[in-house]
Amino acid sequence: MEGEFCECRPLAFVIGSPFALISLVFCPIGAIIWLLGSLLSCLCPSFGGLANVGVCLLKLPIRVLRWFIDKIPC
Repeated sequence: MEGEFCECRPLAFVIGSPFALISLVFCPIGAIIWLLGSLLSCLCPSFGGLANVGVCLLKLPIRVLRWFIDKIPC
């Protein structure tokens, strides 16, 4: 039962929320980059990396919250 409580870490969620909100600004930018990269990769395969950058920006808010949750001890 004690191990389940340590996985929750609500304080880390509260501390990380402002940073996650800031990173949410990058989500629409990431979506646009992903769409452009996907379209351009159809024309020239060397633009495939651009789509990967867009996907990384889309995942940024979740990665920020997980990073904060991992840094806060039980």
